[in-house]
Amino acid sequence: MNGMTLPAWMSGSGRALAAPILIIMMLAMMILPLPAFALDMLFSFNIALSIIVLLTSLYTIKPLDFMAFPAVLLVSTMLRLSLNVASTRVVLTEGHTGPDAAGKVVEAFGHFLIGGNYTVGIVVFVILTIINFTVVTKGAGRIAEVGARFALDAMPGKQMAIDADLNAGMIGEQEARRRRQEVAQEAEFYGAMDGASKYVRGDAIAGIIVTLVNIIGGLIVGMLQHDMAFDAAIKNYTLLAIGDGLVAQIPSLIISTAAGVVVSRVASDQDIGTQLIGQLFAKPQVMYITAGIIGGMGLIPGMPHVAFLFLAGLLGGCAYMVDQRNRKAPLTEEAPQTANPAPEMEEASWQDVMPVDTLGLEVGYRLIPLVDKGQNGELLKRIKGIRKKFAQEVGFLSPPIHIRDNLELKPAAYRITLKGVEVGSGEAYVGQFLAINPGMVSGALPGPTTSDPAFGLPATWIDNGMRDMAQTMGYTVVDAGTVVATHLNHVITMHAAELLGRQEVQQLLDHLSKEAPKLIEDVVPKMVSLTTLQKVLQNLLTEGVHIRDMRSIIETIAEHAAETQEANELTARVRVALGRAIVQQLFPSTNELSVITLDNRLERLLMQALQASGPDGAGIEPGLADTLAQQAAYAARQQEQMGLTPVLLVPGPLRALLARFLRRALPQLKVLSHSEVPDSKTIKVTSLVGGHA
Repeated sequence: MNGMTLPAWMSGSGRALAAPILIIMMLAMMILPLPAFALDMLFSFNIALSIIVLLTSLYTIKPLDFMAFPAVLLVSTMLRLSLNVASTRVVLTEGHTGPDAAGKVVEAFGHFLIGGNYTVGIVVFVILTIINFTVVTKGAGRIAEVGARFALDAMPGKQMAIDADLNAGMIGEQEARRRRQEVAQEAEFYGAMDGASKYVRGDAIAGIIVTLVNIIGGLIVGMLQHDMAFDAAIKNYTLLAIGDGLVAQIPSLIISTAAGVVVSRVASDQDIGTQLIGQLFAKPQVMYITAGIIGGMGLIPGMPHVAFLFLAGLLGGCAYMVDQRNRKAPLTEEAPQTANPAPEMEEASWQDVMPVDTLGLEVGYRLIPLVDKGQNGELLKRIKGIRKKFAQEVGFLSPPIHIRDNLELKPAAYRITLKGVEVGSGEAYVGQFLAINPGMVSGALPGPTTSDPAFGLPATWIDNGMRDMAQTMGYTVVDAGTVVATHLNHVITMHAAELLGRQEVQQLLDHLSKEAPKLIEDVVPKMVSLTTLQKVLQNLLTEGVHIRDMRSIIETIAEHAAETQEANELTARVRVALGRAIVQQLFPSTNELSVITLDNRLERLLMQALQASGPDGAGIEPGLADTLAQQAAYAARQQEQMGLTPVLLVPGPLRALLARFLRRALPQLKVLSHSEVPDSKTIKVTSLVGGHA
C-alpha cells in the first residue's frame, strides 16, 4: 500500500479477532470489578465510538455503504450496558468516598454538565431519555420497518428491471449478479435495522432503570452500611447515578441519531452534509423572503434586535451570493461541453451478436413468483422434472429452458419460444385454479371461460374456494404452475425432432460409447455420417417414436447401411426393428390392437399413385386426397369416442406417404405398417377408410 505497513491489529487476522475480543471484554466487565481509571478509558472510548458512528453515517452515500450498522448498534448497546453494570458496582461499593468514586468522566458529567445540582441532573437526564426513546429511536425504528416492507415489495420489480437490462445487452452477467445481490442486501439491511432499533429502545429503558437502582441502592448502602446522613447520601449518590446515566445516554442519543440518519436517507450520490447545504440554501428567493421575515420580527419592540437583524443580514448576504453564482453558472457550464465532447459510441462487434435460445419461456410480471428462485418458485422445480421425465421417456436430454420476464406481455401471460420463434402462449393466474372440462361434467362453473393452452379443452378459471365443488362436478382442477408446466411439456414433446441437434446426437453417441464403444466406432462415421443418423432420429421423433433404444437403432442402421444411405429408407428399417416398442407405446397392456385400415380399392389407387409420383406422393389426385383426409378424420374421431388410440394400419410401402400426408391435419392419428406389428399381437379392425370413395 504505497510502501506503508498497517499495524498488526489492523491486518486481516487482527481485524477478524477484534469482534471476539470486544465481546469477551464486555462480558468480563459485567463480572469483574474495574478500577476508576479503567472506567474513564472505557467511557471515553464509548463516546468516541458513538461520534465515529455518527460521522460515518453522515458521510455515507447509500445505506448499504454502512452495512455493518445493525451489528454496530448491537455491539455499542451491549458496551453501554456492560459499562452501566461495571459503574453501578463501583458506585454502590465506593460511592461513599466521594463524587470521583466512579472515575473522572462520571464526576465531570455530574459537576460540569449539570452544575452539580442533582435536581437539574434528574431533569436533564429525563429529558434526554425521553428525546432518545420517544422521538429519535421510535422514528428511526418506524422508518426502518417501512423501509423493510417497501424493499421487500420492490424486490420483484427491481429484479425484473435487472433482467430486462441484461436481456437488452445494457449490462453483463457479472453486473446483473452484482445488482441482484445489492437488491437482496438492501432488503436484509432494512430488516436488520428494524430489529436492531429495538436494542436502542431497550437501552433507553435500561438507562432509566439503572439510574433509579443506583439512586435507591446508593441511599440504602450509604445510610445503612456507611452511616451517611440522608442529605449527604442523596446528594452524593444522585450525582454519581445521574453522571453515570448521562455518560451512557449521550452516546446512546448520538447512536440513535446516526441510525435515523442512515435509514432516512433517500437514494442519492451525495452525503448528508452536501445534500443539506445544496438543497436548503440552493434557492435565493427562499432566503430573501426568510431574511425579510426575520428582519421584520427584529423591528418589533421588545425583541432582541441585534440577533434578529444580524441573522436577517446574514441570510440576505448568502442569498445575494447564491443568486450571483447561479447567474454565472450557465456560462461556466458551456465551456466543458465544447472542450470535452461526448465520447463516440463504440463500434459494433461480434460480442453484440447474441445467440438465440433453443428453448425459452417468457412470463408477465404477475407470473414472476412462479419462476423466482428467491420466492421458491414452484415452476422451476417442475421444469427440472419435465426435462428429467423427457430424457427418461424420449431418450435424449432437451436443451435447458431459458426463463426471463417480458414487460411487453400481459401481466398474467406467458409464451414459449423455440429458437426465438413463438410456438405456444397462454395465460395463468397465480392463486387461482384452472378447471378443465374433459367432456363429462355435470354442470357449468362461474368464472372467465377459456381453453386449456396445451390441448385446447374448454376450461374456466376459478378461486380456491370452488376447487372441491369443481372436482365433484367432474372437472380436472390444476393450479397456475401446472398449467404452464403441462403446456411446456406438450410443446417440448411435439417439437422433439427440432430439439435434437447435432450436439445432442453427439452426446447420445458419447453416452452409448461408454457401454458399447466398438459398436459406435464401427458405425459412426465409418458406415453412416452423423448427419444421416441425426435425420433418422429426427424422422422417428417427428412421428412420436421414442429413441431410448439407441443400441437397436445403431445396430439396424449398421445392418442396412451397405444397401442404402437414404435417411427415409433407413428410418423405415429402424421402425420395423423398433416395432414392438412402437406398438407397446400406442397399445400398452393389451394384445389386441384396435386399428383403422384402408379399403382394398383405395389401397390399390394409392399404390398406383405412389408408383407414378414417387415417395413424396405429389401425384395423388386432389379429389382422392380430400376424400382420404375426411374419412380418416371421421374414423379417428370414432376411435377416440370409443376410448381407443387412433391408429391407421397400412402396407409398408404406403406408411411413409400417408404419415406425411395426414400428419398436418391429424397429428393425433398414428400410421403403422403391417411389418411393424409383432406376430404375438392380434389385429381388430374397427373402422375402414375409403369404403365409400
